[in-house]
Amino acid sequence: MKDQKKILAELLAGTVEGLSAEEIENMIEVPPESSMGDFAFPCFKLAKTMRKAPQMIAADITEKLSGSDVFSEVKNVNAYVNFFMNRAEVAADVISEVVQKAEEYGSSDIGNGKKVIVEYSSPNIAKPFHIGHIRSTVIGNSIYKIYNALGYDTVRINHLGDYGTQFGKMIVAYKRWGNKEEVEKEPIKTLLKYYVQFHDEADKDPSLEDEARATFTRLEKGEKEETELWQWFRDESLKEFTYVYDMLGVEFDSYAGESFYSDKMDRIVDMMEEKGILKESEGARIVDLEEYGMTPALIKKKDGSTLYITRDIAAAVYRKEHYNFDKNIYVVASQQNLHFQQWFRIIELMGFDWADQCVHVPFGMVSLEDGTMSTRKGKVVFLIDVLNSAVEKTKEVIKEKNVATEDIEQTAKDVGIGAVIFQELSNNRIKDYTFSWNKVLNFEGETGPYVQYTHARAVSVLRNAGESAEAVISGKVKSDMSFVSGDSAYELVKSIARFPQVVIEAADKYEPSIVTRHIIDIAQFFNKFYHDEHILVDNEAEKSAKLSLVYAAQQTIKNGLTLLGMSAPERM
Repeated sequence: MKDQKKILAELLAGTVEGLSAEEIENMIEVPPESSMGDFAFPCFKLAKTMRKAPQMIAADITEKLSGSDVFSEVKNVNAYVNFFMNRAEVAADVISEVVQKAEEYGSSDIGNGKKVIVEYSSPNIAKPFHIGHIRSTVIGNSIYKIYNALGYDTVRINHLGDYGTQFGKMIVAYKRWGNKEEVEKEPIKTLLKYYVQFHDEADKDPSLEDEARATFTRLEKGEKEETELWQWFRDESLKEFTYVYDMLGVEFDSYAGESFYSDKMDRIVDMMEEKGILKESEGARIVDLEEYGMTPALIKKKDGSTLYITRDIAAAVYRKEHYNFDKNIYVVASQQNLHFQQWFRIIELMGFDWADQCVHVPFGMVSLEDGTMSTRKGKVVFLIDVLNSAVEKTKEVIKEKNVATEDIEQTAKDVGIGAVIFQELSNNRIKDYTFSWNKVLNFEGETGPYVQYTHARAVSVLRNAGESAEAVISGKVKSDMSFVSGDSAYELVKSIARFPQVVIEAADKYEPSIVTRHIIDIAQFFNKFYHDEHILVDNEAEKSAKLSLVYAAQQTIKNGLTLLGMSAPERM
């Protein structure tokens, strides 16, 4: 697809003194209103070198470029030159690109096979997969898909929270109050009940905390009873987690969690000793980060047990040695900002020149309408309940509206779960938000169901067109794009044309909401075009051109939904 801005810059370079095409391209603006043209070039900067008033320079440029076939109109407004591109040519270029690339439209090879690791989701074993976990899961999954689409060799890692003192607590709780049949029937809810009970009892009897720490130390040493209970908790938890992942359409290449690095930490501690960055503090081992404006990082407790930070450093070293990554992305809540700043600095102090290849992608926190979630108090909203409720609500809507679908169950799943995912990805990831059942299950406005419905509407138009649409999609027909040069059609064309750059921007900023907002725009432009124009007209040339634009919009929306981890139903 032609880069219209670059073409304009090259044409301007032939008329402007003292500036390269690249410099000119950086000066070109997009007007706030489409009535002002597709591009605008300010001439203020040229006054000094060309020794003319900016308005005169703009008038000269307008006169020189007005005859070009590239533009339908060139006009100067004060010190600006406004350019109106040849709409039919732009439409032909954009639509032919979509027809040619189909599901690959928006993808590219700019990643050139570079290895990128994306760590996301990472729930804690034996604890509920609650609504708070959806943020890391769907943001990370979308970032993975975006990087994959850009030609990176991307690895998906679920760094399970399957180690740490909480397992000492869980084992103590199970041994005191546990029931095997109860756990096997409802693993997560039962283990959560034990975990809550442990904290209630520990408030009355603080010695339970010491017992839990001692139990975790035995687990670290590989004692048989503790290890077998831990493995059982892990296996039962993963069964439930996998069910949620299947509903969300999320997969991983590795489930190597914290426990995987339990035998790799001594080496890391030894490396820190060799670099002289470890210090003793009240029997514990720390890295003093005061000169970098951070609190000390505790590497090893005085009882010899390790912490999250030790395991994260061991994991990073292992990943570099095992995968030789070019980028190591961590999709983890903003609450952990200091933690990541600390260990990123530590691996730099250890002499690893790849420290700057590690990237923390933070996101805002989820709270409930009646306060903050707390696993310790058992105050959580289970994600599986949210997803099931969304599916059931969608099923009711489908039946109420008598939607023509061949599979109500699948459509309800695609739309209901899509609504939850879309809502998570529609706002900037760093924003905190309050979970509300009403918002999640509201399908009106700029929502996932709205975009999915727009996709289904476009498919319906193509389906009703029959052979005419097939000829357009196959590329057998060369359409006269002057029939899609009206205002609503051209706005749709321009939004489709921007999609590949939007995908790149989303990757650069680790921000899936950029894709989400853009496919809302495409859906809105499509619906305006759909209402403004009669598409299935008798004139074959006109019908062919309009169908080609419908197809380009449908395919681009579908590709965008795919990058978000959503389905694109063909009937709604």
